[in-house]
Amino acid sequence: MDRALIIFQALAEPTRLRILRLLREMELSVGELAQVLGQSQPRVSRHVKVLAEAELVERRKEGSWVFLALGDENDLEPIFAALDHWRRYHEEEDDEIGRADRQRLQAVRNVRMGEAEDWFEVHAAEWDAIRSLHVSEDSVESAIMELVGPGPLGRVVDIGTGTGRMLELLAPRCESAIGFDRSPSMLRLARVKLEDDRTADGEEIKLRQGNFYALPLAAGSADLTILHQALRYAQHPAAVIAESARILSPGGRLLVVDFALHDREELRTRDAHMYLGFSDERMQQWFKAAGLELDPPLSLDGELTVKLWMGRLPLHQDSKTP
Repeated sequence: MDRALIIFQALAEPTRLRILRLLREMELSVGELAQVLGQSQPRVSRHVKVLAEAELVERRKEGSWVFLALGDENDLEPIFAALDHWRRYHEEEDDEIGRADRQRLQAVRNVRMGEAEDWFEVHAAEWDAIRSLHVSEDSVESAIMELVGPGPLGRVVDIGTGTGRMLELLAPRCESAIGFDRSPSMLRLARVKLEDDRTADGEEIKLRQGNFYALPLAAGSADLTILHQALRYAQHPAAVIAESARILSPGGRLLVVDFALHDREELRTRDAHMYLGFSDERMQQWFKAAGLELDPPLSLDGELTVKLWMGRLPLHQDSKTP
């Protein structure tokens, strides 16, 4: 009963309900949240403090930024079920404030996406060199090849393929290979690099422009999906991992290669990183929510630590799609 009272007291304010609805869509910094809500940052911080004390919101400090995410799923699931029920039967009461919030949230998304796309267009030609600044790319690639095994790897999907280096490495071990990227410049470079490469079955490597939140592939169409140094550019990493898991066949694997948590703030401002690395705990939460069983992560230490997280979709799944 005490827990219920704490939760209901935290929710008994319209702005705090708005905050939960927004964070359900994506993680936001305190500044971005203030922008969407049209309120001062100190005022928003006070509301966030109440929600955090009720464990409905988590705060994560990255350099000089503070990001906000939803808290315990077990507490939030019935809250959102009630809100969804209300909206379903009282749709006409979806007020102007809610619609305005969604419009301003889309504006935040657009700004983030525009900044990232501008950066990739400018730096596409030097992308492979940028990715190897902190740990030898040879060391990372050797670890990847050992982790995925000698094959056959089946159907491989490289999400955020960049210049196609992962496809170049893995094509000889797989049945089919396709890479997705948002940047036309990256894809142009990848097509040149992979022009003569073929899979083990002699197929051409396919390259497509695509959004890693909504891949144009059917569920169960991949045996191995890869996010190689791409997740840190995502606005909503949990959604990217869920989408990567959605396309896996039973027994299929997802490999995420990215930085461990660090405090190199200049990588956000200079290199368009949305996240300053990831913790094992957060990755465990995201993989579990996507229906994946996470293997013990592998660490490669350098100026910045590179982590390899491998998750597997159980062979026997229930009817619920991740």
